[in-house]
Amino acid sequence: MNTYVTTSRTRVRRLAKRGTYDKAVVHSILDEGLLCHVGFAVEGQPYVIPTLYARDDERLYLHGSAVSRMLKTLAEGVDVCVTVTLVDAYVLARSAFHHSMNYRSVVVLGRAQLVIDDAERMRALHVLTNHIVPNRWEEVRQPNELEMRQTAVLTLPLEEVSAKIRVGEPKDDEEDYALPVWGGIVPISTHVGQPTGDGRVRPDAPTLDLARFDRKAKALP
Repeated sequence: MNTYVTTSRTRVRRLAKRGTYDKAVVHSILDEGLLCHVGFAVEGQPYVIPTLYARDDERLYLHGSAVSRMLKTLAEGVDVCVTVTLVDAYVLARSAFHHSMNYRSVVVLGRAQLVIDDAERMRALHVLTNHIVPNRWEEVRQPNELEMRQTAVLTLPLEEVSAKIRVGEPKDDEEDYALPVWGGIVPISTHVGQPTGDGRVRPDAPTLDLARFDRKAKALP
């Protein structure tokens, strides 16, 4: 299937026309993003924690310290909501009410599972590293046994998933177009700055190619 099955929990109700369940669209948003927010509850207390993630086919990998409350809690089988949002533009209308943002977002619901298999854990860290900086895993020293013991990895299947996207100009009330107020969109983009070494880079170490940090290029199918 090219689309995710819509459930009562993932169906976009508010401005439903902005919702999509197309896998290619969902994957492109997840692949362009860097940071997700993980929502879960512990004894009735909700938490939302920002963390790095990576997509590997039809699953997400999350990782962190083995003693992290978030990872320890999720590993016990707690329901989780993972969100990723990319902000593309300010949308400035002629009325305060119609101001908005152009954005692309994904919501993933489910239960994360602790990755036990050593080979899969290593693969997950490989995928996570190269999601942040392509081909970085192949350049650096890989985790040793102690570091692996200190690291927990969770996997979350992409099963209950939806995306929501807003594009285009502001939609003012017809009478407001007569107001002497500027209306339109102001694009937002993220730029990578010039790399600065830490003072201990060997002279024979290769320089960084900034093209590797182009998230949009990476997200293309």
